[in-house]
Amino acid sequence: MLLWLANIISGISEQCIIGSVPVRGVMAALTALAIGLVAGPAVIRMLTRLKVGQAVRTDGPQTHLVKSGTPTMGGILIMIAIATGTLLWCDWSNRFIWVILLVTLGYGAIGWVDDYRKVVYKDPNGMRSREKYFWQSLIGIFSAIYLAFCLMGHSNAEVWSLFKTWISTGFSSSLPEQMDIVLPCITTFGYPLGIWGFMILTYFVIVGTSNAVNLTDGLDGLTIVPTILVGGALGVFAYVSGNPDASTIFVVPHIAGTDELVIFCGAMAGAGLAFLWFNAHPAQMFMGDVGALALGGALGTLAVIVRQEILLAIMGGVFVAETISVMLQVSWFKYTKKKYGEGRRIFLMAPLHHHFEQKGWKETKVVIRFWIITIVLVLIGLATLKMK
Repeated sequence: MLLWLANIISGISEQCIIGSVPVRGVMAALTALAIGLVAGPAVIRMLTRLKVGQAVRTDGPQTHLVKSGTPTMGGILIMIAIATGTLLWCDWSNRFIWVILLVTLGYGAIGWVDDYRKVVYKDPNGMRSREKYFWQSLIGIFSAIYLAFCLMGHSNAEVWSLFKTWISTGFSSSLPEQMDIVLPCITTFGYPLGIWGFMILTYFVIVGTSNAVNLTDGLDGLTIVPTILVGGALGVFAYVSGNPDASTIFVVPHIAGTDELVIFCGAMAGAGLAFLWFNAHPAQMFMGDVGALALGGALGTLAVIVRQEILLAIMGGVFVAETISVMLQVSWFKYTKKKYGEGRRIFLMAPLHHHFEQKGWKETKVVIRFWIITIVLVLIGLATLKMK
């Protein structure tokens, strides 16, 4: 919206810099931050008035019992700030902006329904696993199909034309080289996936990342800071990838239009910092599934668009470790219960952050150390930007 104003100003004065992507990215971050800080107290009061309080599991760490009743569904604040900051400063004609907003808000809606059932209807299960997975899959499949042609085309009209051609030719189509999966620090060439392989990978990255971030959301501030850091790093890759000269210098796939995602990443960082203001220990509100599912979906979509799925797994190592800990714990418990008649555990408690709490670590120590790990992993990811 404001880009339109910038174009008018630039026609009057050559000194206008409002249209610059980095400037608009910073402004989106500041806008989202301001919206979050101003609206935060009102959101907390609203959630408190609606009695949307977090139910704390009795079999978890006993120190968490004092958190019972803390307003949850605070991810609504994040969604409002991200959407407003992005739409105010982005180029509305950019095809990538709309797909990432669709995934973010769509997954946020799924999380909202899940949270609402838990805290309002007092249903501890919330949205049933199959139902939740169905809606996640529906958005993931649609996004995977759209992105397969979105990365080849330069406009929605061209995307639609490529899609019709794909259908008319019997679902056979080749992908350009920039859509190969990138192998960091190994070679300048990626591994070809084919259109079906690309869609399958995209689906699992988006759905998997969404659930991984959701599993990580269990301590005050634990999820939001790694999300900001990883999202910011992916924003760097988006800017480099969208610039033909920079993509050549740093040897990353050039995909026209990805630099506009810097505005979304800026808005996500600003919204995240605003939420952290209220989520820092002791938290005044929790993000709930509405925030965690949405942010995870956004990170997964960003990684797919800039062709950095492997780096997402590296930089988001905390999310990966949390997910693996749950998978191992559940699988081992079921296996040992079937074999020995009694379920056994690998970790004291899963996800992984609860394991360290059970070992005697204070919540703030777990959170800060996980932040430090993420900073290191993000720096490693950025170090893979190699110059010719």
